[in-house]
Amino acid sequence: MYSHMMVGTDDIDRSKKFYDALFGAVGGKPGFVDPKGRIIYMHNGGLFLVTKPIDGEAATPGNGMTVGFAMANPAECDAWHAAGLAAGGKAIEDPPGVREGGGTKLYLAYLRDPDGNKLCALHRI
Repeated sequence: MYSHMMVGTDDIDRSKKFYDALFGAVGGKPGFVDPKGRIIYMHNGGLFLVTKPIDGEAATPGNGMTVGFAMANPAECDAWHAAGLAAGGKAIEDPPGVREGGGTKLYLAYLRDPDGNKLCALHRI
């Protein structure tokens, strides 16, 4: 059912720098800006876009929203997290590591992008 994810920004250049670093840390290619001014990333069959809001209002993060990205292993989660911090992201929640509950074991790393969107790198153990 998943098609794509799009988040808003008020600064396309800042967002491109952040997301290029974030996805580059796990083997993704830099995003490209389409004729409508949106940044588009394609990696491992997924599509992620960043755009200025169409309504002309300020971009705001979704309350309760988290964008999760699948990682191949815990080392990718750590590289993703470190690249995000170095590119202007903010560490949130617990430090990257294993979380257990409900019969599942996950390695998780959380960040907020420069616009406040909540992001998660996830590896199922």
